[in-house]
Order: sequence, then structure tokens, then C-alpha cells
Amino acid sequence: MAFASSLLSAPVSRVRASIAPELAAFPPARMCVSLKAARRRGSRHGVRAEVNESGSILAVDALSQVKHVLLPVTDRNPYLSEGTRQAAATTASLAKKYGANITVVVIDDKPKESFPEHDTQMSSIRWHLSEGGFTEFGLMERLGEGRKPTAIIGEVADELELDLVVLSMEAIHSKHVDGNLLAEFIPCPVLLLPL
Repeated sequence: MAFASSLLSAPVSRVRASIAPELAAFPPARMCVSLKAARRRGSRHGVRAEVNESGSILAVDALSQVKHVLLPVTDRNPYLSEGTRQAAATTASLAKKYGANITVVVIDDKPKESFPEHDTQMSSIRWHLSEGGFTEFGLMERLGEGRKPTAIIGEVADELELDLVVLSMEAIHSKHVDGNLLAEFIPCPVLLLPL
């Protein structure tokens, strides 16, 4: 607040834009984007652009175009960890609000036979999503493949052309998912929920 109060406003007639000398060698960047191009780019990432009365482009509810959400489950807790429960509740809420479909992918480096509570975990996933109003959703199991969960999430998101991945930061903190590789492998926006 102290910094903001020390700023002085200058009259518009005295303000002049100039290019920094170190940037003068580069050609000027295109500063405007057509509405058609903004909509085309936004359709892949769930962003919609509209023109307001002054003719400028506004982003309107970036999640309104979400039609398919992925919920990755990477923990082995048969009743789901707190982070996974929070991600399930958020996924159900977003899907309900925007009329989206949900796909759950259960990822573990060990096969189903080595996890005796596997059926309990599946029941728990169904229960948590049904609490959010979803009794029908896609369910995939990627067990015992020996691959990194981040790569599997990216592969599933790409195969199914998903619009959003909802993941708890707990998966990153527990080292199940590599946060640095999320942007590289995930072709759609990722909603990371705080713990």
C-alpha cells in the first residue's frame, strides 16, 4: 500500500511510449488478435471470447466450455486420501455445473492382485462421486504398467480429448505425480487443488 501511494499519475498528454534500445532490433509483435482466432485457440482450452460494447475481447467463464473432466486417483488409500476426496468433490461440482462428463483413471505401479483393498477403493470412488450427483462416469484402470503417473494422465487426456484434469496438490507432494512434467505431458488445463 505504501508503494501504491507513492506513485504519481502523469497527464495523458505527457505520457509517451518508446521502445527500449535493447529491443529495437526485433520486429514489433502483433498486438491484436482477431475474434475468430481467439475463439479458435480458446476452444481447445475451454476459453470463450466475446466482444463487449467497446469492441474489446473479454474472456468469459473459462470453464463454461468444459465437457469432459478427468479425475486421476494415484493414492492407495482404499477410502481415498483427503486430497483425492477433495478432487472428487470438485470434479463432481464442476461437471454438474457445466454439464460435463467425468472419467476416473486409477493409476498404480503395482497390479490389482497385489492390492487386496482394490474393490473397496472402487466402491469409495463410486460413493464419493455419487455424493456429488454422479452415478454414471467412465472408469479406467492403469495398473501394473510400470510407467510414471504423469505420463499416463497425459496419455489418457490426449486419447480422450479431455477439457480439464482435476488433481490435488497432495499427489504432487507425495511424489506420485511430477509437477514439473504436468505442462509437458498434459494437453489440457490442469486444476490443482491446494491441500
